[in-house]
Amino acid sequence: MPSVFKLRVTWLWLMLIVATIVSWEFGHGLGFGDNYRLSTSAVVIIAFIKARMVILDFMEIRHAPRALRFMLEGWTVAVAATLLIIYWQSA
Repeated sequence: MPSVFKLRVTWLWLMLIVATIVSWEFGHGLGFGDNYRLSTSAVVIIAFIKARMVILDFMEIRHAPRALRFMLEGWTVAVAATLLIIYWQSA
């Protein structure tokens, strides 16, 4: 049995945990001082990076047909961009 730390899924899981902690810290004032808009945007971007990681590796789309992979990655980018545009236009 291979070592747990040699498995890709273990490292992805650890990266997801770190991304969650970083986004939690952004939500509580780390990084951008009083500029809450940048902090909120950073949290949204981190959330969609995490969604991409889950889609590619835990849903095993990384080795799926290219059209399916591009469709799901395009959807992720489009939703993230739309949310950020709406958020920044709402001020």
